[in-house]
Amino acid sequence: MVSPTPEADFRVTYLDEIPSVHIPVRLSVLEAVNFKTTCQQLFSESTVPSKIVLDFSHTTFIDSSGIGALVSNLKFAKQRGSDLVLRSLKPQVMAVFALTSLDQVLTIEQPSATSAPLEINRVDDQLPITHPSIRSWVKRLIDIVGSIVGLIITGILLVPIAAAITINDPGPIFFAQTRCGWMGKKFRIWKFRSMCTNAEALKDKIQNQASGAFFKNDNDPRITKVGRILRKTSLDELPQFWNVLKGEMSLVGTRPPTPDEVDRYEVPQWQRLDVKPGMTGEWQVNGRSQVRDFEDVIRLDLKYQQNWSLMYDLKLIVKTVTILFQKNSGAV
Repeated sequence: MVSPTPEADFRVTYLDEIPSVHIPVRLSVLEAVNFKTTCQQLFSESTVPSKIVLDFSHTTFIDSSGIGALVSNLKFAKQRGSDLVLRSLKPQVMAVFALTSLDQVLTIEQPSATSAPLEINRVDDQLPITHPSIRSWVKRLIDIVGSIVGLIITGILLVPIAAAITINDPGPIFFAQTRCGWMGKKFRIWKFRSMCTNAEALKDKIQNQASGAFFKNDNDPRITKVGRILRKTSLDELPQFWNVLKGEMSLVGTRPPTPDEVDRYEVPQWQRLDVKPGMTGEWQVNGRSQVRDFEDVIRLDLKYQQNWSLMYDLKLIVKTVTILFQKNSGAV
């Protein structure tokens, strides 16, 4: 028996007491908030369903907010000892799940046992345009040219920087950290190592405010003497030109968050992942060391998305270069 539930934010039907949530054509920020509320209301009922079926048969667009709502609902379901089962996914939605590796953790079922496996021949063609900058070939060209120039500069400075790091604190030259990029896809961001080799072991001994734990802290005793110079001059970030060349980052974008930070996001805050993270951006030119409040970071990232244009990117690049020259001349 199938019965509608008109009071729900999303259309919900029941079959053998198993609720089925019908996802709309678009699952962006406004729909995503209601999607999260609807599912969590179902899991909060006196009798928790063993599973909730998510019907994606009409959905052709999902952005980072939709991903955020889905991840939040998945965590909520596990806490309740239940599960989410996704059905009737179109190639556009499957492409996003493949990009973010969610297809490895979600329970995805075909409509029937006789259905052929869903194949995506060209994933890039199926991915959503969450922001105009995503499909701008001019922006990508600027990134490629800029990253090649940046890598040449990095190569020139590599020997003296590597020597200074090794003499000050023997160990690896580079440091890699997992960050979240476009749509929440995880990647390894590269930097010149600025902390001591046992930094992780000392982490629990360092007292940082929880709200600013993911920002750079110049007073952190784990930072080496050479590391302080690298950070002050932003030379530690030169290896990120490799991330830009690979397409994981852009020269200009939003600040790349850590997975722990993303885990704390509310659905609307996932919007900042609608564009690629950048080596520089609004947070950089507005004094990144002073921008510690989480809401200020969100505000600056959304400001970048709203104001974006190729000329806007170029202006931010010029501002960044000007600031770096001022900082480096002061360091000397």
